[in-house]
Formats: sequence, C-alpha cells, structure tokens
Amino acid sequence: MFANFSDSHLKKQRTIMTMFSRLLCSLLFISSLPLTAYADVSLPRLLSEGMVLQRDTHNKLWGWADSGETVSAKLNGKDIGTTTAVNGRWMIEFKGLPAGGPHTIVIDGRNQIVLNDILFGDVWVASGQSNMQLPLYRVEERFPDEMANANLPHLRQFTVPREMQFNTLAEDFSGGQWEQTKPNLIRHHSATAYFFGKKIHQEEQVPVGILSANFGGSPAECWMSEEALKPYPAQYAKAKSYQDNDYLQSLKDADQADITAWFNHLNTSDAGFQDGQQWFLDNTNDSDWQTLSIPAIFEEHGIEPISGIMWFRKTLDLPNSAAGKAAFLRLGTLIDADTTYINGQQVGQTGYQYPPRRYPIKAGLLKAGKNTITIRLQIDNKGGAFTREMPYYLEIDQQKIDLTGEWRYKVGTTVDAPTSRRFVPWNEPLGCYNAMLPPLFNMPIKGVIWYQGESNTDRAQEYDQVFPDLIALWRAQWQQGDFPFIFVQLTNYRPAEEQPSESNWAELRFAQLKSLRVPNTAMAITIDVGDWNDLHPMDKQSVGERLALGAQALAYGKNIVYSGPILQAAHRNKNTVSISFEHVGKGLMAKGRKLGGFAIAGDDGQFVWAKAKIKDNKVIVWHPSIDKPTKVRYAWAHTPDTANLYNKNGLPASPFEITL
Repeated sequence: MFANFSDSHLKKQRTIMTMFSRLLCSLLFISSLPLTAYADVSLPRLLSEGMVLQRDTHNKLWGWADSGETVSAKLNGKDIGTTTAVNGRWMIEFKGLPAGGPHTIVIDGRNQIVLNDILFGDVWVASGQSNMQLPLYRVEERFPDEMANANLPHLRQFTVPREMQFNTLAEDFSGGQWEQTKPNLIRHHSATAYFFGKKIHQEEQVPVGILSANFGGSPAECWMSEEALKPYPAQYAKAKSYQDNDYLQSLKDADQADITAWFNHLNTSDAGFQDGQQWFLDNTNDSDWQTLSIPAIFEEHGIEPISGIMWFRKTLDLPNSAAGKAAFLRLGTLIDADTTYINGQQVGQTGYQYPPRRYPIKAGLLKAGKNTITIRLQIDNKGGAFTREMPYYLEIDQQKIDLTGEWRYKVGTTVDAPTSRRFVPWNEPLGCYNAMLPPLFNMPIKGVIWYQGESNTDRAQEYDQVFPDLIALWRAQWQQGDFPFIFVQLTNYRPAEEQPSESNWAELRFAQLKSLRVPNTAMAITIDVGDWNDLHPMDKQSVGERLALGAQALAYGKNIVYSGPILQAAHRNKNTVSISFEHVGKGLMAKGRKLGGFAIAGDDGQFVWAKAKIKDNKVIVWHPSIDKPTKVRYAWAHTPDTANLYNKNGLPASPFEITL
C-alpha cells in the first residue's frame, strides 16, 4: 500500500514539474521580447472624441505603437493614410475638410480606435496668465445668464493641465478632454476665450476649438524655450538651476518646512482657539471687541498693520420668514485668506486674496432672530482689508441684506510675515513651455490670443524685447508662418493717482504697444474695462470681443475698425504738440467729459496735466507754463481714470509716451 502510494505520488510530482518547466520556458521566452511587444496603438490626449481640427489645411494624426507596426487611418470611411511606426512613434498627415461636422476618424493597428463627433473649424490657442485662465464661474455674477443658457455645441475647449517641467519636453498631457459649450461642462472654461470664441463662432459661422493653455502668475519667460531664454541671463540661469532635480527638491522641501512651521505657529497661537475658546461659535461674548466700519483698509483706520489672525463678527436680526431657508453670502474680496461661519458652522473658505467670496448657505442654518456671521481673517504681510467698492450682502429670497457698516473685531494672534518662497512654480521661466506647449505644436491653428503681462511689470522695459521674442519662438515652432497673434493690453488696476506719476503698469502697456511692430499682430486695448480694486476684473466679455475684432481683421480679412486710436506721430509747434493717430475710424472723440489723461513735461522732465483738445482728428496738447514741451504721456498710470480719448467706433486709445 505504501509503495503504491509513493509511485503514484512521484508520477504526479513528475507531471507537475514537467508542466512547470514548460511554463517557465514560456515565461522566459516572453520576457526576452521587447517591452513594447503587443502594445496597443495609442493617441495623445488632444486627439480624442469631440476634437476640433483646423479646416482646409494639412492636419496630423500621431501617437505610439510597436516599432514596425502598420497604422492606418480613415476619415468617414475613406482612407487618409498608412504608415509604419518607427521607434515606437507614428504620424499620418492628411488634408482637412471644410468647416463642419460631425465626422468620424478610425485608426487601425493591432487594435482599433474610433473617434466620433469630430469637427473641422478654426483652432485658436488661448494662453497667458490668470486673466486668461480665469474661469467662467468667477464671472457668473457679472454675466448670470451665460453659464445657465450656454448651448454652443460647435464651440469647444480643451484645457491643458497646468504643470511644469524643466528638463524635458512633454510628449503628452496628463489629462484634458474636449468639451462642448454647455452649462454642465463650461464652469472651468476660460471666460476670455469663451467670449472670444462665441463671437467668432457666431459671426464667422464656423466651429471654433480653443486650446486653453494658461497658468496664473506665469511671466512671459515661463512660455519660452531654453534656447530662447539665453539672451536673458538671469532668467536663463534660474531655468538651468531647476534642471538639477536634487537642488529643485531641496528648494521645495525648504519651502514646505517654512510653510508648515508658519501655519503651525499661526494656528496654535490664535487666541480664538486657545483655552477652549472657539470664537466662531454664535454664543461667543464679543462685547469687549472693538468696532470697525466695513469695508475698510485696516491701516487707514489706525489699526496697526499685522501679520496674523483677526476675527470679525456681525449679528443680524432676521424675520421668521427667513428661518431655515437657503441663502447666499457675498463678502467682496478679503486680504488675505478667510474661513467664514454662520451660527457656528463653516460656510466657506478661500485661501488667498483675489477670488470673490461667494458662499452658498444651506437650508436649515439660518434662524429667526439673531444670526451671527464670523470671519477668521488670515493676514500674511502686514496688510489686511475688506476691499472697498465690492458687494457685501446676505441674500434671502432675492432680497439682499446689506452687510456694510459696523462689525466687531479682535486680534487672534500676531506673527512674523511668512518667509518668501524660494521656488514659486507658476512664476518661473521655462516650465510652462516644456510641460504645456510641445504637444500643441502638432496641431495646426488659426492663431493665438494672449492675455499676460501682470507678472512682468517689474521688468516692464525688458518686455519690449521679451514679448516679440516669444511671438517669434511660437511661430517658429508651429511652422505656419506669421499666423495672427492677438494680445490684450493690461487693464486698469489699483487706485487712481491725483497727479502725474510713474507707473510700471503704464511702462508694460507701452512695451505691449511697441510690440505691434511685429507683423500680423493686433492689440485689444482694455484700460476702460478693468476694476481698480480687482487684479482679475469681471468684464471678460469686452476683453474677449475686442480680441475677436482683431481676429476678424487679421485672420478673416474683415474691413473693420478693430482697434482704438494708436499713436502715429507727434509734432511740436512752439508751445503746443500736435498728435496724430492710426485707427481713428469714424473720428476721434472725448467720451463723457472734457478730454483728459494727457501729461506734458518741459526740459526739467516734470510732468503736469496738460490741456488737450481734438482738432481735425488730431489731439493738440499744451500747458501755459511750458514754453517748449519735450515729452507727452497719455493714460500713464495704473488706473488712468481721466483718460477718455476714443474713436467714434467706441474703442479707447492706447496709453503712450513720446519724446519730442
């Protein structure tokens, strides 16, 4: 019995070993094959369902496959190309169709990819910094019907993920998809690009695709290649230093350690959370707190500037009809970060100063009688403010309860200002270019719209060369000649000055004006549609539509007035200066009041406000005390609120400086 059992067991073992040996041989054979063996044909994120391709020109399909694999493509069932993958990559070029769709593209290799709902139309790149990035939901308050009623399925955006690379050029994006202009899809679409694309789509009657590649806070140098940065030693050196991964990580680690330590000190020292205190609770005794009329810049009211935490409270008496109802809280903008509570429950939080505080209040939180709003305000750099001329209200049943006026406040803690960061990802050279642009270069485009410059105002004079270099670089990379490049001149921002003064924002605008020497460019002048108290003004419709005017002239050949008056020449005649302009359209005009915004200087270089009048579509400026003018400026300020020169087509004149 034992012997028979042993023989049987050995036979089973031999069988198992034989099967294992065969399996092992198979695994060894498979492991000896190239790593890419049996890989599917794949596409970049840009080539996906719902995409818009440039009409009437050669387009590209590209992607990855096994080296030597045959890849073919069909458009609406018709062969448009076959190729063989080399080094794991393939590309097929084909002639695009006239405007329209939808179409279907099928790509065959070892596997098959079907792309539906493809349109041919005009593809525009929308790039720059935060004012191009600013999404539609941020301007919903100004344009309440746009998101709710948006239904333009042939206007589409692809938003490039906001990432940075310093060592290599991206072959693909980590995410992103083509999205139609419909209410459930467009919350995060670029508002400026939306209004631009809407006007082009509706007036030119073509599908429009927006490649939204923008990054808040980015300087122009962030969008330039390593080679293009060489004429700018400081920026080039920074970019090169970030290619040392260990060094870059050390900066990030040091920054994170500083941030963690600062917030730890800030929060653990806040009296509002000390000794069992919770000042956000509605039963907090604030009878000994000081009072301040809101909105206010704290320093202007005798409050010593601090970095730290200040708490604010306001008590409202609400009628029985308000009890339990949903509501909406609007708190302007605050400097810097806030956590906001109603009746002891958190209703909103914003981490920095610029976003509008728009907090929905859930049903059941409000009650009849006394209700308390509490704000824990974090102040970073010895500032602190409830921004003036902003909305502050609680809305219930479409009735707005004004929240301006007296609030109680108390300092929770004071700390040192946070240490400046060593590495600010969105404010560095090269990174945006490497990570966010290379895949786009394979996409034929109609042109570029650009809204950027705020992050270059500290190097405004250099921008006069940086920006043209950027345009030349992009045109070289797209290899489409001098395609239209249409840009926004900086809007008005910050309080107006009573007397003529220096302004780096004005210098940047002047550098932008001089960039019009680059062929096939246009500039949207926007000094009249900004908000002095908001770096991110709400009127993105005017900006987008003025960009569209430039596109209609340059890209679509429309014989239209697409710009406000642009300085052409100036001539001195004794004590007066005669200034002529391009783009006068139907003629020059002073909008709303007597012509203003001009400043004049003599040999001493001291500017004073000039007298000015329009005569024969020229502007004559002078000052009684200046016999020999040497310089003239127009709209030379952060917020040139007295500048009101327009053409009769309704477009404002560009700021300028001229030496006679």
